[in-house]
Amino acid sequence: MPQGHYRVGRLSQEVQREVNDILLKRVRDPRVEGLTVTGVDVTGDLQQAKIYYSIYSDLASVAQKTQQGLEASTGLIRRELGQRLSTYKIPELIFVRDESVQYGDRIESLLRKLNTQD
Repeated sequence: MPQGHYRVGRLSQEVQREVNDILLKRVRDPRVEGLTVTGVDVTGDLQQAKIYYSIYSDLASVAQKTQQGLEASTGLIRRELGQRLSTYKIPELIFVRDESVQYGDRIESLLRKLNTQD
């Protein structure tokens, strides 16, 4: 594995761990409570980090408020990351809702419904 890929993977894990911690301990916005960071993709040039998160609610209004809360907290999160990570440049943070959890729940409920009909 080339050194660059190792560094990106390691940085992705570190960013995920630190963002989870920052959201739990430092961000006081009620809109981001109950959110879980499910993954982080850092670009090869370490300029951007896509942070995937999931929420427990299926409601569009809750999802929109959560996204707004994350966007409002981005500056604080980047500042905290700058203090915690030992990298030259802190990547730009982009928050993306991970809908795979809701998708999996939907599939599971459909399968349960099929099993009860038999």
